[in-house]
Amino acid sequence: MNVELLIGNEMGTRAFLPAVEEGIEWTTERKNAPGRLRFKVLRDAALDFSEGSAVRMKEGGDAIFFGFVFKQQRADERFITVTAYDQLRYLKNKDTIVYEDKTADQFLRMLAADYGLNTGMLENTGYVIQSRVEENTSLFEMVQNALDLTLTNTGEMFVLYDDFGRLTLKHLSSMAVGSPGAYLMVDEDTCEAFDYTSSIDDNTFNKIKLTYDNEETGFREVYIAQDSGNINRWGILQYFDTLKKGENGQAKADALLKLYNKKTRSLKLTNVLGDNRVRAGSMIVVNLDLGDMKLRNFMLVESCRHIYRESVHRMDLTLRGGEFVG
Repeated sequence: MNVELLIGNEMGTRAFLPAVEEGIEWTTERKNAPGRLRFKVLRDAALDFSEGSAVRMKEGGDAIFFGFVFKQQRADERFITVTAYDQLRYLKNKDTIVYEDKTADQFLRMLAADYGLNTGMLENTGYVIQSRVEENTSLFEMVQNALDLTLTNTGEMFVLYDDFGRLTLKHLSSMAVGSPGAYLMVDEDTCEAFDYTSSIDDNTFNKIKLTYDNEETGFREVYIAQDSGNINRWGILQYFDTLKKGENGQAKADALLKLYNKKTRSLKLTNVLGDNRVRAGSMIVVNLDLGDMKLRNFMLVESCRHIYRESVHRMDLTLRGGEFVG
């Protein structure tokens, strides 16, 4: 395996190619977490780095990770365990921000400018948030709230990630791994084991009820969307929320019913044949017999853990998609 891992010194004037123990781990989550690289380096008097030092990793020519050292651990005299995070780590900063008439991508660009973060492709999310007050919360939560508002009002999902040192925001349709006729597929031959659960106990709703207190008319407006068939099957599972001024109540209720009126099925795959293109937010084809159903469909990667060893590259995946919720 051809892994190249470089660490800069504290001043950023030199780069070191340390001796790295096998078992490098690269982990990504789709929501509210930075990409993380964890590895062990052999202690060397010439190796000069500290917290804040830049870390870059490539494998076989693929650009995998660019971030910064946040933690060092020493359990013996031979090795240093290093934890580095990508640029998303700085979205854990908290602040109070008020904004108006911005799409989620515009809001993200504003945050990046305020906090000195590098941006790459930020796709237009389309939905304009008329007014929002984010008080004493993390930048991660602020961005996720904007993306959730976009999802619940339009049904369109966008994925935020760090692409080798640049904040990137893409529509879910842009996240498929591969190309038509050659999409990445996971099956019994490339996956060692899976853990599958089906449920209506969490995030399943067959009735949506939204209310808005209209100060101009003095009346409470009520918007309902429901599926009578699933109510007969499961009983009433109701989602309730209040609306803000400017939201289209019925359109939002219909969008929420489409999102939540289904079983939730979680699927975790372990020891999958590794592919550097896969990260949280990717879309991959899964072809597996799960017992109560045969799955052959695109799935969204909710979390991804790559493990790079001397002669093998594996990954563990948590998936959602269709009726799957990771």
